[in-house]
Amino acid sequence: MAKPKKRYICQACGGLSHRWQGQCPDCAEWNTLVEDTPATVFSMKHDLSSGGRAVQFVDLDKPGPLPTRQPTGLAEFDRALGGGLVPGSAILLGGDPGIGKSTLLLQAAAKIAREGRGVVYVSGEEASGQVRMRAARLGLSDAPVKLASATGVRDILTTLGTTDAPGLLVIDSIQTMHSDTIEGAPGTVSQVRGCAFELIRYAKENGVALVLVGHVTKDGNIAGPRVLEHMVDVVMSFEGERSHQYRILRALKNRFGAVDEIGVFAMAGEGLEEVDNPSMLFLSGRDEPMAGSAVFPAIEGTRPVLVEIQALIVRLQSGATPRRAVVGWDNGRLAMLLAVLESRCGLNFSSAEVYLNVAGGYRLADPAADLAVAAALVSAMADRPLPPRSVWLGEVSLAGEIRPVAHGGLRLREAAKLGFDRGFGPADVKGGGDALAYDGLGQLANLVDRIIGNS
Repeated sequence: MAKPKKRYICQACGGLSHRWQGQCPDCAEWNTLVEDTPATVFSMKHDLSSGGRAVQFVDLDKPGPLPTRQPTGLAEFDRALGGGLVPGSAILLGGDPGIGKSTLLLQAAAKIAREGRGVVYVSGEEASGQVRMRAARLGLSDAPVKLASATGVRDILTTLGTTDAPGLLVIDSIQTMHSDTIEGAPGTVSQVRGCAFELIRYAKENGVALVLVGHVTKDGNIAGPRVLEHMVDVVMSFEGERSHQYRILRALKNRFGAVDEIGVFAMAGEGLEEVDNPSMLFLSGRDEPMAGSAVFPAIEGTRPVLVEIQALIVRLQSGATPRRAVVGWDNGRLAMLLAVLESRCGLNFSSAEVYLNVAGGYRLADPAADLAVAAALVSAMADRPLPPRSVWLGEVSLAGEIRPVAHGGLRLREAAKLGFDRGFGPADVKGGGDALAYDGLGQLANLVDRIIGNS
């Protein structure tokens, strides 16, 4: 039998190399190649076309009961999941350290356990006493949650095999799990992949909802091999800024529902609180209109969220290179919008510093925010406030046209519910004209004339 060759796997991207080197040839990361034990030449070339058991096929239209969702007791969590937990599903939850992942899962586990469903919470990072202290602080000590501190997957599965399958199994976190059948330290590609495979197989064979907590890199991506995200059914990201109280639970992948729904929470002294009206989090006190401030009705899934966009223009006297600073929006899109304002509307931003901020730490990726950003920039440049209690929506093209946006009527109706009585945007918005006074704009130059001309 031929001697197996050594191979090295990158811990950042999972790339394969047959010799060790300081830099990964695939992702260019340094010191990430770790030796992995490959299979033998015989096993790699073995014929698998016979010797197995027959697989049973099922027709798509076969009558029978389908898996039913189980609510977690947290409406915002259920909204992000698409309606609740699906038995036999595997969920990967990632987020920055200290953002509240363990707190969220402990609250959900306690609510499910109080409803009579079995819950097992396995912590590989904290001792049982630490988790109990958190539960006492959150007022969850009376919840019948089975708690354990372990890192061995064999020990966990052996223990679970001696009892009835729980309704929910939480593993915090998958990077701390270890399998004695795989060489390598916990957190390596082979360990994460092997441990996740065994846990997911147990969950699907026993109809257990499995939640795996995942670490993230400094760029905010879920750490470990990309294949981990392919193995699970749902990938969720818990986002937010530590300096702000709000947290957003966002689904990046969902085999059982939409991926554009979000759940909004607020961090309080007794844990995470659900936010029924997230627009109030992202709107500052608006007693008096101020220059450079515009309100944009964003859409997250089926939920409208009103956010405030703030702009500041600072004229430079020395002729130094102006600075462009953006928080919560795309820097490249701001550069494009400034170019359109200069080329199509005759405004000069080349000698001014431009600062743009989305209030509350919210992150915008909706192109419909172009008009609101443009309105804030023009208002800041002219030092004239926008009309009070007004919202702005519309996509701006390179020709200076204001193009239509999706769900325009829904955005305007939500704005009207929160006390806004005037809207500006593309001319063909339907379904929201009766909710408030709406003015359609065809060109970006019309916006500039309206703000500077104070009409």
